[in-house]
Amino acid sequence: MRCRPLTLTRSKVMLRIANKPMIEYVVRSLSESGITEILMVVGYAKERIMNYFGNGKDFDVHIEYAEQKQQLGTAHAIKQAKDSVGDEFLVLNGDNLVSADTIADITKRHTGGTSILTTSRMDTSGYALVIESGGVVKEIVEGERLKNIHNINTGIYIFDRTIFDAIEETLQADVSEFGITDSIQRMIDAGYTVHAYRTDHTWTDVIHSWNLLDVNAMILEGVPDSVYMLADSRVNNRVVVGRDSEIGENSYVKGPVMIGRNCDIGPNVVIAPSTSIGDNVTIEPFTYIRNSVIFDDVHIGSHSTIKNTIIGENNIIDSHFVVESRKSLAVELNRKLYHADELGTVIGDANTIGCNVSVTAGALIGIVCRIGAGTVVRKQIPSHALVV
Repeated sequence: MRCRPLTLTRSKVMLRIANKPMIEYVVRSLSESGITEILMVVGYAKERIMNYFGNGKDFDVHIEYAEQKQQLGTAHAIKQAKDSVGDEFLVLNGDNLVSADTIADITKRHTGGTSILTTSRMDTSGYALVIESGGVVKEIVEGERLKNIHNINTGIYIFDRTIFDAIEETLQADVSEFGITDSIQRMIDAGYTVHAYRTDHTWTDVIHSWNLLDVNAMILEGVPDSVYMLADSRVNNRVVVGRDSEIGENSYVKGPVMIGRNCDIGPNVVIAPSTSIGDNVTIEPFTYIRNSVIFDDVHIGSHSTIKNTIIGENNIIDSHFVVESRKSLAVELNRKLYHADELGTVIGDANTIGCNVSVTAGALIGIVCRIGAGTVVRKQIPSHALVV
């Protein structure tokens, strides 16, 4: 819900960061850690995941799948793995970016039973707090902020098969969502020892769609220094340009930037830092783009200005498209307000936007909308809307 409108057509874990689905970074970190047997518990829009990864051969791992037909929480999801896992298994979320070092912080210190990986955050809002003493978990607290407690749960665990008994108890509870932290707390209350290990390595959580902008910038910072000179364009270092992409003359690209395959950029286009552009994207002349994420198969007309914005797949945007961007913004999702440090807009898939359209900061656009020429978008546009 919090990543709509992008998740109206795909699972959250398939949102693109530097032209790769975020879950691919998890898979590659597992492979680097020497963990090659992976079971993905899939549900909503599972076909995108399964078609992308297949059996895992292209990613140097072996992947199997279990389906969670109803999204009833993390405990229910892990239950779907019961018939596929061995005596011990590692659990990670597909929407948290981690490194091989992060994974090693739990796998190399685990001594048996149940282990939780924690990290420290000054702002613990929205996270489960882990209260521990001497590396042993005393309590997991959900939905509260406690003074001087900054130890949060990363959602990375090692379990043995005793967890499934605790999950069964959890599933008997009269609640709407069955969280795995409730199962772990039941084990603690029953006298089981649960160990906590802390990581200071990469653990990045994508909560809202606009968090992709920060994570995308972080990933692009790691792009190797390279210099590309295409079609007489000036392209600075830390720019990756995919196969069969062309950049017209007098265009300027300042890295870190990633441009996918078969793209047509410019001439006279400026692409500023922290921008990723997917495959088959056309950007017409005199357009300026900064700190944005553009998915595949997008057409952006000339004389457009796009900042701090995410554009989904298959969008056709005519000329003179302007996005306002502001800092410290309140964004409405499902009648709730959420904070964005800085945002232009988020546009779902398959929209057609006419010329001379402007969008005020934080006004999100759904999927399959038609927005007429000269429109000023000042509020959320629901999916399948006609705006004139």
